[in-house]
Amino acid sequence: MGKQPLTFIVVGATGDLARRKLFPALFACFARGYLPPDVRFVGLARTSLDDAAFRLRLADGLKCEELEAGACSLQAGEFLRRCHYRRCAYDSSADFGAVDAWLTGLEGGARANRAIYLAVPPFVFGQTARAMSRSGFLPRGAGEPWTRLVVEKPFGRDRASYDELQRTLAEVCDEAQTFRIDHYLGKEVVQNLLVLRFANEIFEPLWCRTHIQHVHIAWSETLGVAGRAGYFDRYGIVRDVMQNHLMQILSLVAMDRPARLDANAIRDEKVAVLRKMRPLDLDHLVVGQYASGRRGAPPSNGTTPCGYLDEEGVPAGSLTPTYAATVLQVDSPRWQGVPFLLTAGKGLRRTVTEVRVHFRETEAPLYTGPVLGAPNGSGRNELIIRVQPDEKLALRIVSKVPGVGMQLGTTELDLRFREKYPGARIADAYENLLLDVVRGDRSLFIRSDELEAAWDLFTPVLQQLESRQIRPAPYAFGGCAPAAVDALAARHGIPDAQVIDQN
Repeated sequence: MGKQPLTFIVVGATGDLARRKLFPALFACFARGYLPPDVRFVGLARTSLDDAAFRLRLADGLKCEELEAGACSLQAGEFLRRCHYRRCAYDSSADFGAVDAWLTGLEGGARANRAIYLAVPPFVFGQTARAMSRSGFLPRGAGEPWTRLVVEKPFGRDRASYDELQRTLAEVCDEAQTFRIDHYLGKEVVQNLLVLRFANEIFEPLWCRTHIQHVHIAWSETLGVAGRAGYFDRYGIVRDVMQNHLMQILSLVAMDRPARLDANAIRDEKVAVLRKMRPLDLDHLVVGQYASGRRGAPPSNGTTPCGYLDEEGVPAGSLTPTYAATVLQVDSPRWQGVPFLLTAGKGLRRTVTEVRVHFRETEAPLYTGPVLGAPNGSGRNELIIRVQPDEKLALRIVSKVPGVGMQLGTTELDLRFREKYPGARIADAYENLLLDVVRGDRSLFIRSDELEAAWDLFTPVLQQLESRQIRPAPYAFGGCAPAAVDALAARHGIPDAQVIDQN
């Protein structure tokens, strides 16, 4: 890490994202010595606070698991001493100009390197960026000292709104300054996808339509909207999870080998595979909405399980889906005919994010009996890539069950990261990504044409959902996904669509 002075600025510093994720991640980086010695942290928001009150808000979220209590307390005290706060209206160039002058003084009269994180509501991204640009707070260019702008998803609601946002960002800063963040790309197992595929030669000849029957990428959680109804009802599960998190994972699973391990080469291949997918329509999409819960289900809002329409802040009769499933096809020689099933839902039986690569069954098998522990009794091999909550890589194979006779069963060759590396700390995704911002490494950030390609896939079906007023199928909070998912999967030869949600 460089030694040049650094100021990390969070715009929207009193919000939930900043308090729960950003400042704890910055503290973790600071406590472990990953940031320059001359570093300070600045929070900007519309709330009136002084430095002392701001620091008090942050203090409870500062954790350093592997450090002794005394050392942690000292580090936390030093970190908080470096935290400052200023009130600032997001659309006021005068306010940003005043902050710029104050901050330059705080930096000793010579402007430091600055990272600016927009942790504000998405509908004010554009006006905030313009106000920062007009005031000189966000200078254009990638020279020294640098200023980098980090933008949190969602990136629009469809292709048109994304294009409008992108035009605004392009007006105020260069593409090299812009870091579009999807925190899933910072997760340890997601980063391991490239290593798994391209550092292990055994997988390359198998990673194609000849050997893979289908791929299931699933995101599920037991919670409901949990106080985020205002945001969630505007975006829904397709925009909030599927169009960004799951599409980023899918592109890493399906991309071809990049020419080099650099940001542009990797993202070139991600864009190429996205461009080879067919845009979605209603025939390839199932949407659901959780209804009142089953007994024993986890609560959606800290009290009792209730339906989405009963959540505080959800408009009466809302058609916003809390569950979605879709099948995507990649029109390339590698993947022709291989369905990619994506599922995402709230209020389900378990919290998990997984990729399951289902290999084809052996043709004319020698062993024809049932296989214990296998879905439908089949002997299909499966590669399981679990992103969260317990990170792991596992290969499911068939083996003989010990004992008399020839009874076959499934077993997993299992790498659980926390067991394999007991002394290693698995960093939060935001820690990894914020460090990459400081380093200027854009490999795990989203390029503009990636978002264009992803929105081109989803915009048509989102417009159909809204224009036709499609009502999501109800499913019980804490239960299984809508039954229509099984029918969608079966049409594409996928027999076990809900196995991730149920097991």
